[in-house]
Amino acid sequence: MFIQTEATPNPEVLKFLPGRTVLGEGTRDFRSPEEAAASPLAAELFGITGVTRVFFGPDFITVGKHDAVDWPLVKAPILAAIMDHFTSGRPLFAEGADDAAGGHDDDVVYEGDTAQIVAEIKDLLDTRIRPAVAQDGGDILFNRFDAETGVVWLNMRGACAGCPSSSATLKAGVENMLKHYVPEVTRVEQAL
Repeated sequence: MFIQTEATPNPEVLKFLPGRTVLGEGTRDFRSPEEAAASPLAAELFGITGVTRVFFGPDFITVGKHDAVDWPLVKAPILAAIMDHFTSGRPLFAEGADDAAGGHDDDVVYEGDTAQIVAEIKDLLDTRIRPAVAQDGGDILFNRFDAETGVVWLNMRGACAGCPSSSATLKAGVENMLKHYVPEVTRVEQAL
């Protein structure tokens, strides 16, 4: 098994491509060892000194590290953990663990014109923006839309979360595209 690595715009995050399906569809972000308990692989990665975040994409894994730790110290153990996991045939998630991507505000029901606007926003995110963000080892998810102010709230995940250029990506790229195609959008903000 050969695992490729790619740099991301975030210097504290590397993208690992195991050459096989990780999640297939959707994404999953682990921000703590407690969250990582749902996945044997994520838990093992968090067991490596310096690992601060693990993100599963359709066919990649991004791993974030503490800025005080250098990549040469953690890259080999991360590669070994990923290789061991995929060659062992173990499941990605522990039995009974929730493997849902999360991040979407599906509890809110939008009606009328607002529902149409939200559908357009989600379509643009899914077809034009998310594939580009995935190239950098991250994901961007719709959180909510405020019809009165025109503000769209989005969640940045994976390599994009905490990336020095994420606010520029959000403002210059995502906001401009959404405002161009969906005139009701006035601003894009990052949801916490």
